[in-house]
Amino acid sequence: MIPRVLIIAEAGVNHNGCLKRAFELIDAASAAGVDYVKFQSFQAKSLVTKAGEKASYQKQAGDANESQYEMIRKLELSATDHERLIEHCSSRGVKFLSTAFDHSSFDLLCRVGIDRVKIPSGEITNVPYLRRVGAVGLPVILSTGMSTLAEIEFAIETLELVGMCRQDLTVLHCNTEYPTPMHDVNLRAMVTIRDAFHVAVGYSDHTLGIEIPVAAVAMGACVIEKHFTLDRSLPGPDHAASLEPGELIAMVRSIRNVELALGDGLKRPSKSEAPNKNVARKSIVASRPILKGELFTSENLTVKRPGHGISPALWDQCIGRVATRDYFEDEVIQW
Repeated sequence: MIPRVLIIAEAGVNHNGCLKRAFELIDAASAAGVDYVKFQSFQAKSLVTKAGEKASYQKQAGDANESQYEMIRKLELSATDHERLIEHCSSRGVKFLSTAFDHSSFDLLCRVGIDRVKIPSGEITNVPYLRRVGAVGLPVILSTGMSTLAEIEFAIETLELVGMCRQDLTVLHCNTEYPTPMHDVNLRAMVTIRDAFHVAVGYSDHTLGIEIPVAAVAMGACVIEKHFTLDRSLPGPDHAASLEPGELIAMVRSIRNVELALGDGLKRPSKSEAPNKNVARKSIVASRPILKGELFTSENLTVKRPGHGISPALWDQCIGRVATRDYFEDEVIQW
């Protein structure tokens, strides 16, 4: 059975604090055929100090003088918002997921009902948070932007010490620059993570376009996460590095095609190519007229299409045999 890649459409904060827009994002994700649409759950007062600065890409996307606290406070989702988002996801046939950035938000997600946990890159060194997450007994997806192998190992061990089983963990290679420059993607690091920790791996993408997540699937990613928006020109920190709905559809289609193309790894003739076998392969045929009683030799035999006769793999066994009848030139030899 061919493993199915889990595709997470990251709505994140691209709702800009508007529940109607969040519903529209869910609709777009559902139409694209993703598995999950993911939001972000946080309380500004628990996440960042009021003096915390924004990242450079966040400053470029909005008011450079605005603090990070002021920016994200406008993007909070209430408990009621979460319940309505879950309900809307259910009605559209797509699963709800959210990343919690503080303890109370994580507890909220556990109450409203999630079937897996997504740990953001920024929490990979947050021991109290990791312990809280690892103890709930849900599958865990861990993003590793800005991380070293040692920090990843530390996070995995912290999660395991409170009860998480490694087979329930998927580690996502990630770069947290928005958008990520191609020369900083380093997709091979995903394979390094897999081999170092014997875990399922995936990729959380912040590049422009769709080719890198598709390439990640070809390299063995079993989870892909990608930001999307209704319109890249909208104000907000993440819109500019997000896919628009048509691009999200194209990414999902491409991933599913690569997923099918990867196959099961067994080398054998496929059902679709079987009719071409006799057309493309060759048989041993007479290179000139051959009389009954003649010996078959390299001078009176040759190899030509079609391939429904004796295979040229049996050339040595054919040489020296006696012709049991006459053959015309190009006639397929029989024993």
